[in-house]
Amino acid sequence: MQGSFIWYELMPSNAASAAEFYTKVVGWTAKDSGMPGYDYTVFNVPGFEMGVAGMMQLTEEMKARGIPPNWAGYVAVDDVDAMAKKFADNGGMVHHAPEDIPGVGRFAVVADPHGAVISLLKVIMPEGPMPPEPERGTPGTFGWVELMAGNGEEAFAFYQKMFGWEKDMAVDMGAMGTYQCFAKDGKVLGGMMTKPPMVTAPFWGYYITVEAIDAAAQRVKQGGGKVIFGPEAVPGGSFILQCEDPQGAYFALTAAKR
Repeated sequence: MQGSFIWYELMPSNAASAAEFYTKVVGWTAKDSGMPGYDYTVFNVPGFEMGVAGMMQLTEEMKARGIPPNWAGYVAVDDVDAMAKKFADNGGMVHHAPEDIPGVGRFAVVADPHGAVISLLKVIMPEGPMPPEPERGTPGTFGWVELMAGNGEEAFAFYQKMFGWEKDMAVDMGAMGTYQCFAKDGKVLGGMMTKPPMVTAPFWGYYITVEAIDAAAQRVKQGGGKVIFGPEAVPGGSFILQCEDPQGAYFALTAAKR
């Protein structure tokens, strides 16, 4: 469905070390994708063939351009080229022009007018039935996405125009402003707000579901990662934890219990 997040991708400086960290922290299994000519790892929730995320090591050219280890989110679109142009025509940027991934689909990397980077993806749907995938809320799945925006109101208006996102619950954060949840066709996808002053640049963040937040925090620290914020209770009864992995990539965790 256009406008929904359908894939998440880690780009570390050292893929082997990153795989070891996330399999221990999240409980994923990691395996090679088997795509000819691509050194690409797929993360799976144990017991499911359908991957929930992928990993590709930063190239030397990417490192030379100053791209740090990072997590990226991919939004499904019907036409990658048209959507990339729409971003550019409305004040955004195209960082990676539309390109085919053989046997997978077509993608582009874009940014909103304030500079937050996001990826677009049109998937080639395989013939026959798809393997079952874990339900949202299962440990190891992505449970939330979040934009720390240059300006929350302007960002929502922009993405509403791009993807047709709708406003959902709004949370008054006091001096920090309003945290605006957004949905697509009635399904809540995530939230966005104007970034606080200590956040240097707008960015998208991605929350991975774990069984219990305190135990996950300990695994992050034991694995050489850093806890930036939390554990903290949030509206709805969940708990969150915001972190950096040992290579500096930002990620977050969410759980239904402490």
